[in-house]
Amino acid sequence: MSKENMIFHGDNVATMKDWPDACVDLVVTSPPYDNLRTYGGHTWDFDGVARELTRLLKPGGVIVWVVADATVKGSETLTSMRQAIHFKDVCGLNAHDTMIYQRPAVPFDPKCNRYWQCWEYMFVFSKGKPLCNYIKEPCKGAGKPKKGDYGQRRYDGTNRTDRHQEDRTIQETKVRENVWKYTAGDRVDGHPAQFPSLLAADHILSWSNEGDTVLDPFAGSGTTLLAAKQLNRHYVGIEINEEYISIINKRLHAR
Repeated sequence: MSKENMIFHGDNVATMKDWPDACVDLVVTSPPYDNLRTYGGHTWDFDGVARELTRLLKPGGVIVWVVADATVKGSETLTSMRQAIHFKDVCGLNAHDTMIYQRPAVPFDPKCNRYWQCWEYMFVFSKGKPLCNYIKEPCKGAGKPKKGDYGQRRYDGTNRTDRHQEDRTIQETKVRENVWKYTAGDRVDGHPAQFPSLLAADHILSWSNEGDTVLDPFAGSGTTLLAAKQLNRHYVGIEINEEYISIINKRLHAR
């Protein structure tokens, strides 16, 4: 893709329409949530964004869609779920995983009659079977014998017991679960909402290889683009708010 390592200022749908099919390996993005932030007063076309991202995605490519819902008149909007269903049923992508970003909780308000809100969706959509470079983490009790029921359950409810005996020992590492916890988003002056650099980096490590092209059509403060650059991927960003372009460039070219 000739537009690698570039940032485009403008409407994301209009910008992407000029790009060739199957030119992007991975999309990691967080679109505006139900108008919870103004982002300069700009609007966006979900149907158009979903259509163009699907067209641009290479076979085996992945879209990571980080979203949450507003609460209006006592009810969550469920916009994020409708978007996920659209990617699957209309765009024809696989709903590969419904992951959770656990973040610091919004301050509790007893008037809302709800529990503390402390998570957002990270939908993972794929065009066919994606690669996955599993992130692993240390196991508690590594080297000790496993306790309790052993093996996966069959459809009839009984346990499988046909694995090797050495599997009874707790391994040194395990594949991370699909709830990812981060303490806070990046602090970037001039932008109202940023997700953590580690969140972007972990998805880029998981769903792409070095030299792949990573796109963020809602580039914002440039978190995805910066993580892609640091991990030796090509980056492409689109941002409609001109003020944010300067923020992105400052972060990308900081020494």
